[in-house]
Amino acid sequence: MPLMGFLRNQASDMDGVLVVDKHTGPTSHDIVARVRRTLSKCRVGHLGTLDPMATGVLPLVLGRATRLAALLSAGPKVYEASILLGVTTDTYDVTGNITDDARDGHDLAVERPARREAVLRATKSFVGTFMQAPPPFSAKKINGVRAYRLARKNQPIQPPAVTVKVHSLELVSVTATHIKCRVKCDSGFYMRSLAHDLGTSLGCGACLESLRRRQNGSFTTEQAVTMENIENNETSIAYNLLPIETLLPDIPTVVVTNQGAKKASHGNSVSPVDVITPGPEHETFIKMENVAHGRTSANLVKLYDEDGTLLAIGQADEAPFLRPTIVLV
Repeated sequence: MPLMGFLRNQASDMDGVLVVDKHTGPTSHDIVARVRRTLSKCRVGHLGTLDPMATGVLPLVLGRATRLAALLSAGPKVYEASILLGVTTDTYDVTGNITDDARDGHDLAVERPARREAVLRATKSFVGTFMQAPPPFSAKKINGVRAYRLARKNQPIQPPAVTVKVHSLELVSVTATHIKCRVKCDSGFYMRSLAHDLGTSLGCGACLESLRRRQNGSFTTEQAVTMENIENNETSIAYNLLPIETLLPDIPTVVVTNQGAKKASHGNSVSPVDVITPGPEHETFIKMENVAHGRTSANLVKLYDEDGTLLAIGQADEAPFLRPTIVLV
């Protein structure tokens, strides 16, 4: 069977996450469009945009898993970056127009004997919770208009600063012209702004030269597959897909009866009589009262039928009932 025909026949079973190792050039939307063309009957979305110049982990949600996007997007991101010192651009990265170049005419501020110590001191301001202004070329909306659209019309407006969180910032290497670092941060943090702001702090200016995302939430480069592999190997998507039943492992599980499955599938609340006493194969089972009294993460629980199909994500409103908030069947 031809490649496209094989994949399209399999599309109805493609429910889960496909972790793509994005290469430099395409946008995140381009990657989604290419996979969507390959799986014409399957819904496809992504978890967290990567700029065209960036590479690395781009998780795609397929089929029913698109309904879990908000939950799957949670968790820290890990980036490896190379920052070019002495150059500032309007986009805060090397793809933009140069607005200042300190490399010609005078030494860079970081070319002092204690340059690594100076960089270490400067980076301390970028760890923890602090305010960060997104780049003018960003997807942030200003009066309902994307900032990058205004910037492209020569109407750049600095988006207002927002609260961001950086768990760690590790210096990999420091030279007279470059800083290479590894950053673990929460969603909403801009590595381009980090490069720009760090350059300002050092007094020499800087911009982002390269960026690779190693982790997005629970998804890592070890799980990732290239687009070339996806498009040239007819079984690659099915082989590398993380099935929907295996996602969100930190959310506890209950198995429901046939009657409970009917209720959950229609978005109706499930009561204790609809829950099957777990056997050894359901080690993640929790008692209903634990959910109802808030002793689980966000009071959420995964509802499975006896065949192992994930039916819904439920939430405890009032003991002892579970209300499906995301129905997957």
